Amino acid sequence: MKIISFDARHGTMKLVPEDVDDLWVLYNVIRPDDIVHARTTREVKREEEGARPGEGKRVSMHLGLKVNKVSFQVENDRLRVGGFIIEAPEKYGLLGSHHTINVDLNQDLTLIKEEWPKYDIERIRRATQDRGPPIIVVALDDDEGAVAILRQHGVSIQGEIRARLPGKLEPDKREGAVNQYYAALLRVLEEVWRRNDGLIAIVGPGFWKESFASYMRDRRAEMSGSISTIGLVSSGGAAGVEEALRSGVLSKIALRSRIIAETELVDRVMARLGSQRGDVSYGLDAVEKAISFGAVEELLVLDRFLRESGDEERRRVEDRMREAEGMGGKVSIISSEHEAGRKLMGLGGIAALLRFRVE
Repeated sequence: MKIISFDARHGTMKLVPEDVDDLWVLYNVIRPDDIVHARTTREVKREEEGARPGEGKRVSMHLGLKVNKVSFQVENDRLRVGGFIIEAPEKYGLLGSHHTINVDLNQDLTLIKEEWPKYDIERIRRATQDRGPPIIVVALDDDEGAVAILRQHGVSIQGEIRARLPGKLEPDKREGAVNQYYAALLRVLEEVWRRNDGLIAIVGPGFWKESFASYMRDRRAEMSGSISTIGLVSSGGAAGVEEALRSGVLSKIALRSRIIAETELVDRVMARLGSQRGDVSYGLDAVEKAISFGAVEELLVLDRFLRESGDEERRRVEDRMREAEGMGGKVSIISSEHEAGRKLMGLGGIAALLRFRVE
């Protein structure tokens, strides 16, 4: 993310999203009643002579919207911001009409808020930092393999391959089937690697990870330099990717990855719950009580919980977030697009690590 300017006094930030993770950040920062200015296209009536009645043409223009809906389409990595037009070229008579802006990469937009919470500013600030190359994970065993990319907002599975191997009593057939399995997995990996130029982690049980790494080095020497770690997990496929994320296998090559940090935070919550130490709260009512005592060390809020709450509940949550920050607590927004986020959803979408026990 590139911040072009920020006027804290007037709540105005002009910025440029540079990759898909930046769009995800904006998805979680832009909220109803914010104002967004950007260049977009809009169909307007043709006024020139000879135009048929009602005939329209699409025109590029700069619009300002008062936001009422924000959506992120994971399948095509598209951010859409909908709202009512409050600023437009006067000749088109568009004020008050509804419009949706498709936010494109490398296109500047201006976001205006009545008040910029510290956690929103921090989230955008993190997005301006160099996150390093993406991490591509291959997880395989004798049943299935998967290739995934770790994005800042979650795990994106790029392809899954079933092994379909004969039994060990048919060694000739099995060797040929293993090679076919590896070849199919390598095709997916190569396509993802060439598109993203990332670091590669190969994980799996037993000899499978080393065996595939050796196969890859023999056939795609130019890719082998991108192998950053070969780690042990108990299964392949999407489950193996999630296990690698939880177990810390990827930590050495993902020190800056937000998804790793979020997983570790939620794991700390779960560990404290399991040990019954009492220095953790979850659910809005219990967390509110902990905040009122000044006990919150770190507050975890699910992005989906913030987005999908009604206006009154969302204001209540945001007030508690500001209150926790005012008492020296840290606020972390957790993505709902990976396993740790789903665990937090099971706790009501909000939890807190506490400085001391609250009865």
